[in-house]
Amino acid sequence: MTASRPPLLHYLRATLFWCVFAGVTVVYFIPLGVFVWALPRHWRYPIARSWAACNIHALRWICGVRWRVQGRENIPEEPVIVFAKHQSTWETLAFAVLFPPQVWVVKRELLWIPLFGWGFASVRPIAIDRSAGRAAVEQMVEQGQERLAEGRWVIIFPEGTRVRPGQQVRYKMGGAVLAARSGRYVLPIAHNAGELWPRHSFVKWPGTVDVAVGEPIPTRGKSPEQINAEAGAAIEGMMRGISGRAADEG
Repeated sequence: MTASRPPLLHYLRATLFWCVFAGVTVVYFIPLGVFVWALPRHWRYPIARSWAACNIHALRWICGVRWRVQGRENIPEEPVIVFAKHQSTWETLAFAVLFPPQVWVVKRELLWIPLFGWGFASVRPIAIDRSAGRAAVEQMVEQGQERLAEGRWVIIFPEGTRVRPGQQVRYKMGGAVLAARSGRYVLPIAHNAGELWPRHSFVKWPGTVDVAVGEPIPTRGKSPEQINAEAGAAIEGMMRGISGRAADEG
């Protein structure tokens, strides 16, 4: 479906959504970016989460992008390291709504964006310099263990960038190193959001995003290579079960 030319109605809906998105972001991040540092730390994440919830629900009602989750019973109560498929902007909003308080591994340049970046920095993401090589991995491992000890989940996209549906790239090792050193479970997550909200796309296609939550993967006593292999097999296996379904249900 996404390969054909979108109908005019899809463009109109997408335009309305982006207007709502911009308005919600201004309302949240002007005060958040300026005053957030005066707020207690435990207040900051719920504010950021409500911003994501407003936008993901606007996407549903305006553009018809719904979602459903398979495998909720696999979501543990203790903090884990999430290895997730990265296809779209959708998951950066939806995961904040679907899963417990979390931090993200992101490129540090995001924190330089006026207002948005300042507000984002207040929830203490793991912001790394991707050009720093091994030093960036060590920074991620150190900060990741700190956040896990504080009770936060750590969200990692092991592919390192958004990947088009149907494509597969080599998983980077940073998240697996964190898992091996911390001994925390890895929770594999697959989804097909890129079929409805493709990367670099203005238009959003109506349909249902399937999110598949796999069984937590034990990591104690395993090498980063073993962890990456197990997580990759779980994620790509789940992808084969949900790929191609989202747009068909629009």
